Amino acid sequence: MPTDHRNGPETARLIHRAFRPDDAPAVFALNSDPEVMRYTAEPLLTSVDEALARIQNYPDWDTVGYGRWACVLKDTDEVIGFCGLKHFADEDLVDVGYRLRREFWGRGLATEAARASVAYGFDVLGLQRIEGHALPENTASHRVLEKCALRPDGEFFERDLRVLRFVIDRAGYDALA
Repeated sequence: MPTDHRNGPETARLIHRAFRPDDAPAVFALNSDPEVMRYTAEPLLTSVDEALARIQNYPDWDTVGYGRWACVLKDTDEVIGFCGLKHFADEDLVDVGYRLRREFWGRGLATEAARASVAYGFDVLGLQRIEGHALPENTASHRVLEKCALRPDGEFFERDLRVLRFVIDRAGYDALA
């Protein structure tokens, strides 16, 4: 069994931890907002029960030891979204992903969370490469990835959608230090 990284990095404003069953209402609020989900190509959640099922059936902690963490605002202990690293075994890649509730956009929180996740990936997990994926029209996500030192590196198609790839490797991360 891999080392368990359910407790992730802490930043100035955020705590990263595994989702718990009592986070289901927050997960539902996040993933049922059409504006939040606009660039995800995922269906909207339709109930808190569906959100709870996602939390309870999240396999990454057991299979690779890390995954997407709940982003918890330190000041209020409120789950405002998620951020973290996801291993895609079929493509043998690790993706940094993030999603915040709309009322928390524009405050630099996605960048703060993503930077901490990238650093965790290299410094704690010993990864050699991290990718970020975003639809071409999701320019806000492009900016977050670029602020985390990921650079554009081509595109691919998923579910008939054109997706841009951003990448940082170990050497690029080490050069930032």
